[in-house]
Amino acid sequence: MDTIPFTPRRFQTAAAHYLQGRPAYAASLFPRIARLCGLGHGHRVMDLGCGPGQIAVALAPFAGEVVGVDPEPEMLAIAAETASRAGVPVQFRQGSSYDLGPDFGRFHLVAMGRSFHWMDRVETLRRFDGMVDPGGAVVLLHDDHPKVPDNRWVKPYRDLIERYAEGDSARAMVRSPGWLSHTAVLLDSPFSRLEEIAVIERRHIPADTLVHRALSMSGTAPGRIGDNADALIAEIEVLMSEFVAGGMVAEVVTSSALIARRPDNA
Repeated sequence: MDTIPFTPRRFQTAAAHYLQGRPAYAASLFPRIARLCGLGHGHRVMDLGCGPGQIAVALAPFAGEVVGVDPEPEMLAIAAETASRAGVPVQFRQGSSYDLGPDFGRFHLVAMGRSFHWMDRVETLRRFDGMVDPGGAVVLLHDDHPKVPDNRWVKPYRDLIERYAEGDSARAMVRSPGWLSHTAVLLDSPFSRLEEIAVIERRHIPADTLVHRALSMSGTAPGRIGDNADALIAEIEVLMSEFVAGGMVAEVVTSSALIARRPDNA
């Protein structure tokens, strides 16, 4: 199976835009994850590829210890600030899926947001099998935009992003016909018993959120597109002018969690 080559600093210049740009996962999703996974204050949680720490911070109230792991120092600095503002204790550690081993200890739950596709997914799940407690789970969080009238701007916006991200081999790999879905990978892993939950919310976001969203993506991060960043911003502003009302844009976001357990955890 194809694996994207590991580039530790891929999100260095995207980090500053991530929290402002990316859709937040629905807050109501996390109590449900905790309940379904039997997460309690005696348990450890890992947020692997934690970025600026949204998942780690959101799960901290339900766990005894949370560890956020990411290869990008800029992301970890923002994550530490995020946890401090939220007043929750989270440990952050620089590293990646390629560093996983016994020194991390054991966990009841390992969560990943927009990070699993950057890893050697088969090898990562194999390592998790030696780190996740019996009865524990691997959880993949995802966000998407359902096809509803409020989201009529999403396709032209994505098309614009794709044009500026042209030549990004990692992006092309994930979008190729031969790329296996996370579900397919999980079904052939030690964590093959799957359950999915989702929350759908209508939101209104400041128009400049979509500028930050574009710049938070590795394919269109400022460090990758350089002088083209100004042109991208200008095109986003023109495109979204049709959809802005009172400085805000409506969007409907689906926040989902794919919960994967071992088949013998009945």
